[in-house]
Amino acid sequence: MTEDRRNRPLRVSQFIGTRVSDPDRGPQVRLSPEDAKARLLVDGELAWVYGPRRQELATVVVDEAVKRGDVVLRDIAGASPSELVRVVKPDLDSHTRRGHFA
Repeated sequence: MTEDRRNRPLRVSQFIGTRVSDPDRGPQVRLSPEDAKARLLVDGELAWVYGPRRQELATVVVDEAVKRGDVVLRDIAGASPSELVRVVKPDLDSHTRRGHFA
C-alpha cells in the first residue's frame, strides 16, 4: 500500500456540533471501513484530523453508513462540510517523535 493511498484527503460530508447538555460530545471522526483499514485505524482509537486551518485529535468511529472517501466530523473546529481533511494514525513508536527522554 502506498503512502498516498493511506493518507489521501477525505471530504467532510457532514459536520455535527454538539451542545454542553448533549450526552455524547467531543471530537470524533466517522469514516468508512475501507478508509479506516487503509489508515490502519480501528474503532475507538485516536487519530489526528488535519483540516485546512488546524489539527486535532479525535476518536475514530468506523461506520458503514459513511461513503468511502467521506468523513463525518463532530466537534472539530477548523473544518467545514465539503472541505478536505487528512486522517492520520498517530506515530507512537518513532523515537524521534517522543522528545528527548533517555
